[in-house]
Amino acid sequence: MDTDRARELLAAERARIERALPRLRHQDDSEPADEFDPANLASDLYQDELDEGLADDLREQLAAVERAEGRLAAGTYGVSIESGLPIPDERLEAVPTAELTVEEERARER
Repeated sequence: MDTDRARELLAAERARIERALPRLRHQDDSEPADEFDPANLASDLYQDELDEGLADDLREQLAAVERAEGRLAAGTYGVSIESGLPIPDERLEAVPTAELTVEEERARER
């Protein structure tokens, strides 16, 4: 894959993640009297935990972008970190942070 295209894809991925992270802050929209209502407390707890899980996932995605940027700088972007085989451009277009070929990814998931 062309280095400029890879940079463009990774920059777009980074921007998407960095826009999404701040949006996960739970906003309490309840009335003051609602703070002791068990249903509202449970709903708030659920939303906080959901947001934290989503934030964790986004932070993992951001770390993957940083690893991919490191591989790009080192000249190893587009090459499997496991086997050294080239990762097809089509895969990198779909998943710019791909570290493995599709076959290697499937084998890991089993």
